[in-house]
Amino acid sequence: MLALPLLAILAQAPAPALDFTEEAKILYRVVACGNDAALPEGMDAKIVEDHCKELHRRADLYRATWIKEASPFIQSLKPAGLPTTVVYPFGGGDLISALTTYPEAKEITTMSLEHAGDPRRIKGITAKQLKASLALIRSTSSGLLTANDSKTANLMKGQRGEVPGQLAFFLIALAVHGYEPISLKYLKTNADGSIRYLAQTELDELQKKEAKLLNRVWVAPDFSEAFDNLELIAVKKGGDPVKDRIVHRHFAQNLDDDHFGKDEGMKNYLKARSPIVAMTKAASYLLWRDAFSTIRNYLLENMQFMVSDSTGIPPKFATKAGFSQETYGKFAESFLGASPDYNADFVKLWKDAKPLAFRYGYLDKNLSKHMLITKKAAAK
Repeated sequence: MLALPLLAILAQAPAPALDFTEEAKILYRVVACGNDAALPEGMDAKIVEDHCKELHRRADLYRATWIKEASPFIQSLKPAGLPTTVVYPFGGGDLISALTTYPEAKEITTMSLEHAGDPRRIKGITAKQLKASLALIRSTSSGLLTANDSKTANLMKGQRGEVPGQLAFFLIALAVHGYEPISLKYLKTNADGSIRYLAQTELDELQKKEAKLLNRVWVAPDFSEAFDNLELIAVKKGGDPVKDRIVHRHFAQNLDDDHFGKDEGMKNYLKARSPIVAMTKAASYLLWRDAFSTIRNYLLENMQFMVSDSTGIPPKFATKAGFSQETYGKFAESFLGASPDYNADFVKLWKDAKPLAFRYGYLDKNLSKHMLITKKAAAK
């Protein structure tokens, strides 16, 4: 009599999640140059060695500038007791800046038009493919490592090829900041905001469906939509796998009101993260536009603190929602064409700005460095 109910329970249980940690560790070694572990059998060691020599040079430069200079400065601007959950819209592959801005983070969510990518192709890659793929990663990651910014053209290139560009950027970020991956899974959101991990049955269904183009001018990915979103768990080298871990989730998402605004699963997922801290930079001034009001309102309703360049939230919305804004560097006009009214508001906001020694995202029209801090106003 007990057999049928038990079978029914087992039938309803979620299928086991597919685990891609092995692939993540290979990519971490080969692409991110995060350790000196043995290479997979048959992989050309000279190609990897040449790649890592140059990547290590750039990583050392990043540590000496952004981590040593920018991170302590930003830390000095934070009030005590901020949440350790970060939401970074329009984040591209920029986990490295999230960790620089919020080194205390325990959970980071990035969202952008870019898909996470299929990690499986690193197994069985030919020497010719490996050399070309690593050269592409060096080229496309150079902006993040040297200019604290990543051009759209570079992000699009990472959507195709043998090495998944977004995942590669994330693993490079972990290596630069002294983390190593301990888990990689792929996921989707349910309507209630909970997440479900990719299982073999769903992968089989989606295997022949290429990831959807999220913007008509974007480059279409050449891998399955099963690999749109990922969950990457990492731990500080030598640290406690529980106490010192961070959870990073990336979602391929068009954040305009016609897409994100109608995605109940994604909206509920983000609501469940509240309260949060936020950041954005080099975001094409999308938060200035009415077509991105849903994500802008989410930030205003759930964040306590935000670091951005001038692509952050205009004073018109921030002040009304109970935030104060502090400015650093110089701002004369937006780097890209954007609202004249919001430009004028920002010029006023930057009138008495404090000095800024480093670049954070876009420069302004006059190529001036600038940064914006948006935080909950002190209670009267």
